[in-house]
Amino acid sequence: MIKAVIIDDEPAMQEVNSCLLAEYFPDIALLGTANSIETGLDLITLAKPDLVLLDIELSDGTGFQLLQKLHPYQFKVVFITGYDSFAIKAIKFSALDYIMKPVNETEFQQAIRQAVELIEKNENTESQNEVLMDSFHKDLKAKKLVLRTSASIHIVDIADIYFCMSDNSYTTFYFEGDESILVSKSLKDYETLLGEHFFYRVHQRFLVNLNHIKKVDKTDGGFIIMKNKKEIPVSLRQMKKLISLLNEL
Repeated sequence: MIKAVIIDDEPAMQEVNSCLLAEYFPDIALLGTANSIETGLDLITLAKPDLVLLDIELSDGTGFQLLQKLHPYQFKVVFITGYDSFAIKAIKFSALDYIMKPVNETEFQQAIRQAVELIEKNENTESQNEVLMDSFHKDLKAKKLVLRTSASIHIVDIADIYFCMSDNSYTTFYFEGDESILVSKSLKDYETLLGEHFFYRVHQRFLVNLNHIKKVDKTDGGFIIMKNKKEIPVSLRQMKKLISLLNEL
């Protein structure tokens, strides 16, 4: 049986998550709740859980600070957050699961189900945890991105990504040569995340790394040639902005 704990400084949220766990995941044993870094540290040390539902904002600090005290840790974490956009960005870079407040039952089930799957597979997420910690430091710009597929977890250097291509709810990441990784997330999920790393959406289906553009051709409607020799179309309304961004590099 999977063992879980809930760490949240709002009693009402503890109750909501406890009830949802009991209703939708009766095979998960809830071993206790805590409301701070101090009490959470004691609970995790004592209970040795497989799964931690962790609020980002606690009464005496953040959930990230709690994890730093426990590092390295083997349990899986599902984060709970209400508003901290920076924290959400760090979580997204590491491809870990999170639940937004107020809790949506469908999103709750999806996040817990994915965590349970990782636990049952005994999948090592230590590399994801490292990316999370690196991304969270506000003075350190994230350099790596976790891409989670149905079969593997890939840790990639953001600078090595040439471009991303959308296929409805899927996104394919392309690298040097013909190397590619397909993930089941939309391109929109990555557009904002990678924007600060000189990525630009030149077309509805393409998000490109400006540092890997070799040539911009304005003929035939406009297209670019990447350093890996791939040709990518550029929409007419994005061409002017693209040229401006390239001039600023």
